[in-house]
Amino acid sequence: MRLQQRSLGASALIEGLETLEIIEEYPGDKYLPSYLLRGECKRVVFHTQIATDVEGGNIRVVTIYKPNVGEWDRALRVRRTKS
Repeated sequence: MRLQQRSLGASALIEGLETLEIIEEYPGDKYLPSYLLRGECKRVVFHTQIATDVEGGNIRVVTIYKPNVGEWDRALRVRRTKS
């Protein structure tokens, strides 16, 4: 439901699979190790956070969103530091 509210459907994630790259890692996340990925679909950059359930052999999509350009570098790969 939230994917639709953010104007990014599951189809954006599926269509952008080949462009996904890990930009941040959270190995000690609360429930499962997770990763922030950057992807593109139809020239739109998106970020998605996934949680990895290695034992269960699953990957869970936590969220997907269009990154705020004020919080990231030009390529939307590196988070800007707060000064």
